[in-house]
Amino acid sequence: MLLYPAIDLRGGNCVRLLRGDYDQETVYGADPVAQAQAFVDAGVEWLHVVDLDAARTGDPVNREVIGRICAAVDVPVQVGGGVRTVEAGQALFALGVTRVVIGTAALEHPEVVRSLAADNRVAVGLDAHGTEVATHGWTEKTGRTVSELADEFADAGVDALVVTEISRDGTLEGPDTGGLATLLSDTEIPLIASGGVGTIADLEALAAVERNGRRFDGAIVGRAIYEGTVDVADALVAVKGQS
Repeated sequence: MLLYPAIDLRGGNCVRLLRGDYDQETVYGADPVAQAQAFVDAGVEWLHVVDLDAARTGDPVNREVIGRICAAVDVPVQVGGGVRTVEAGQALFALGVTRVVIGTAALEHPEVVRSLAADNRVAVGLDAHGTEVATHGWTEKTGRTVSELADEFADAGVDALVVTEISRDGTLEGPDTGGLATLLSDTEIPLIASGGVGTIADLEALAAVERNGRRFDGAIVGRAIYEGTVDVADALVAVKGQS
């Protein structure tokens, strides 16, 4: 299992939201590029970057910062937030992004996923309240389930599903290990778990999950790192312990 440290961008700053609420924002730094480099210096193999402004409005105001992050590091960068057209995805790939995460457009315009995935590395972001997927920066419920949408993209050629339990995101209360494990049984697409990791024990629990010979491909960790409850070096040991 891989560790994906999160860099969430809003107005050019490195921030975290609580349960996806834009009114409950904590700013952790004004230099996301330096933060990215610090993660790489600590030994991470991937970075997970989210443009929160673009996720909410579709306006890619943090694209210049994303380009600088890609230029500064020598590890692959996964980017989500506001990728709602083929052109938006291509613009990120042109910046040096390795894989784009498509959320809202995956539901509203699934052809965007299929088109980009034909020649590029794409993940589908499934952000859920319980089992119900939400879109537009987690602000709108869809009436569709995570498992239903996982099935829809089984033949789309996507790299992974990034699955976030919104009610746990940024809380440090622990991931929805049971729900994620059920989805691991339901789909053959690699899964990246997101939301709620607060301790090294949480990462160890995710790394230990196995269903039908499959394990999680990765875990995204954000606030726990910034708050100091998870050390990156210890996290790298934890995620590899059950690989």
